[in-house]
Amino acid sequence: MILSATDVSVSLGGRVVLGKMSFELAAGEQYAVTGRSGSGKTTLLLVLAGLITPSAGSMDMRLKPEEVVYVPQAPSLVLELTALQNAALGLRIRGVAPADANEQARIHLTSLGLDDVDDALPAELSGGMQQRVALARALAVGPRLLLVDEPTAALDQATGVQTINTLSAYASSTATALVVATHDPNVAARFPAQVAIAWQPDQELAR
Repeated sequence: MILSATDVSVSLGGRVVLGKMSFELAAGEQYAVTGRSGSGKTTLLLVLAGLITPSAGSMDMRLKPEEVVYVPQAPSLVLELTALQNAALGLRIRGVAPADANEQARIHLTSLGLDDVDDALPAELSGGMQQRVALARALAVGPRLLLVDEPTAALDQATGVQTINTLSAYASSTATALVVATHDPNVAARFPAQVAIAWQPDQELAR
């Protein structure tokens, strides 16, 4: 077991944004987190990533912070860097030599269907392409836990399938735990396990 969350809930500004959730994850497991808009899917990923501290409940994380990577739904690229430089950025920050970082970045860009965008700036890429560059950056650093928020939201169906297959294949080959938040039942169905958040934002926590 690499992490467990027990009766985790989150309140922000007096509003409950994630009801009581319990969750366990082992190395190599792959989960889809499903639920209606506002149910707390993103909040759960942020809790698992250690980016939000639960208001109640407990978290037992057995990974180092650098072993956990969260990829938000909105692409988070450096606008002044090319696609290749963005994909290699995580490795460069960790001290990997430029040539080696670029080589790894190209491998993951290609696996995500981006083998001809090395020199393109984010402004020259579609939203879906930017998201895949962000995913390539995440894969390049070799996380033990990868948390991805709505990775197919800006993609056509075929590219979305390819992207999910790539993430799943990577997780399987490296024993990386993979958690993907999605509102798309077709995406969720491609995962061996699902966590459904039934919480509604207008409910009270203690009811």
